Order: sequence, then structure tokens, then C-alpha cells
Amino acid sequence: MSATRPRRLAGILFDKDGTLIDFDRTWGPAAHAVMDCLSGGDRTRLEDLMAVSHYIEEERRFLPTSPLIAGSSAAYGPLWAKVLGRPAGPDLYGEMDRLFRREGLAHLCPIGDPAGMARHLVGAGYALGIATNDAEASARAQADALGLTPHLSYVAGYDSGHGSKPEPGMVSAFAAHLAVAPSRIVMIGDSPYDLVAGRAAGAMTIAVLTGPMGDAAREIMTPLADHVVASIADLADLLDGIADHARGSEAGAQPGR
Repeated sequence: MSATRPRRLAGILFDKDGTLIDFDRTWGPAAHAVMDCLSGGDRTRLEDLMAVSHYIEEERRFLPTSPLIAGSSAAYGPLWAKVLGRPAGPDLYGEMDRLFRREGLAHLCPIGDPAGMARHLVGAGYALGIATNDAEASARAQADALGLTPHLSYVAGYDSGHGSKPEPGMVSAFAAHLAVAPSRIVMIGDSPYDLVAGRAAGAMTIAVLTGPMGDAAREIMTPLADHVVASIADLADLLDGIADHARGSEAGAQPGR
């Protein structure tokens, strides 16, 4: 990758689950452990939790229709609260987040080499951040475990005060944090929520096909994305192309040309 970044792009904002970490291999087993813990040994309650979560126990994975794939614990928490017979609110959601943080770390499975990629991008002059519908504490813990923390200037979760995706708040806050226009930010993710958030904020959007739907997501992601790549491993070449285009546009705009 070239040593300079295009003027147009200053920051790269990553979704986490399905983009930097393997959703099924991380959250499939982690979610089962969390649901088992919350069900307190009640098999019927566990089965009900799996049903409302669209979870296949035998395969330790979620169906693409699962509310857990892109939603926060506050979004699907009321479903769990009803099954568990507990009030829906901060106490339950906080417990869920703590359990998911513990189990997510225990089963953490990266996609490719996130730390190596991040080191490369920071060396090229980009500021990096994470915007996730996971809790911020969980995101920071996983980023630390992946070796990403030294390369990040921003981490936001659904509970960080900027709203949750597909709202644009996390993306807009990243741009404000860097003191640049949103058009100089690129939002990268595997879900329509990521791309809708990016577009609503005025950022460039890049789709990756490493989420639970795999390549089948291409059809729904393409209309929302400025670019589509197979995985974060392909970002270097893509960003080089974007940089070359930006430099060419700037040269063509010089007086006397």
C-alpha cells in the first residue's frame, strides 16, 4: 500500500462483528453459553431463548433472520426479558452485556489479520475507529485481545451516547472526533445497518462479504455500498485505487489545466 493517503479520506471506521471478527465462530458458541447461563438450567427456557433468537443449537449458529446479528442487547433484550420473566431494562441488559463480553472473549475468532491491517493503515496516515452495536466495553476488550487498541483513535458501542446503527450518530461522532467532514470518512461493514449509517452521515461506504450471509449478502449490500470487497484483506488494494483516483482528480483541478 502506498505511504500517503488521499486527501479525501482521513478516517476509516470499522464495524466489528462480521467485519473484524467471525460472527458465527465467535458469537455462535458465546451466545449459547450466555443463554444457558441466563436460563439457569431450565431447558424449556433455554429452548425459548434460542427460538426467539433464531438460533440453531446443533450448529451453534444464528439464522440470517436473527435479531442478534445486527441489533444491540437493548434491541433484542425485550424478547429475552419476556422469555426469562424479568423486567426489560438496564439491569438485564447490563447482565447480558457482561456475559457476552466474557464469552465473546473466550471464543474470539478474528477474520484474517486485523492487527496487521490496522498497523498498515495507520502507517499510511489513516485514523481508525470501531463502530459496533455491541457494548463499548465489550468492543474495547475484544479490540485489546486482537492487538488493535494501539491503532485505534475511536471506539463506539450502542451505549456510548451516539445511538446505534443504522442511525448515523456513531459515524458523525467519528468525523467530529477527527475534526473532518463526514465525506472524508469511510464506513466498512458486513450489514446493511453499517452502510445505511454511513450513507446517512455522508460517508463513503465499503461492504465486506464476511458476515453470516457470506457472498449471498452481495445482492442487498451492493446498492448501499460505494465499493464491495470480499474481506478486509482486500482493503489495501481498494484504498490504493481510491487514493490514485483522488490524486488524479486533484491534479486535474489545478489552475491552468
